[in-house]
Amino acid sequence: MTNLLSYKKAWGSIIAAMLMVMSLHASAKSPIYTSYFSDLAVAGYDTVAYFTENKAVEGSKRFTTEYKGAQWRFKNADNLAAFKGNPEKYAPQYGGYCAWAVANNDTAKGDPLQWTVHKGKLYLNYDAEVQSKWVKDKEGFISSADKNWPKVIK
Repeated sequence: MTNLLSYKKAWGSIIAAMLMVMSLHASAKSPIYTSYFSDLAVAGYDTVAYFTENKAVEGSKRFTTEYKGAQWRFKNADNLAAFKGNPEKYAPQYGGYCAWAVANNDTAKGDPLQWTVHKGKLYLNYDAEVQSKWVKDKEGFISSADKNWPKVIK
């Protein structure tokens, strides 16, 4: 009986600690979206390729750099050099969070396969349904998102 109570207390403590860590993570968001168990920006996709190839291209572990606390991957050395030379040009707006969510004063993951380059800037959206809403009024959503960013992650 004593072992069972000790076991329950130990699990209770572990669960409480996990909830505390998760709530701290949820309240202070990183300026660059990465998944919970990864430090990869844009899920490892090459942000330069959106501009140069007009498509989503997975980056390589061979060509990486750190920027704003996240790891960024690139298809090749040329794209890595371009990013290092001007990261603000190639990094997605709103840190890679969903542009539509930020426009609505919220955050959500940005899906690297749901993207738009508009007026020389990269925007990601949560999924195809959200992106279809976002593209109908890009200018309006960008204006709203610009007002909300970066307050929305603080």
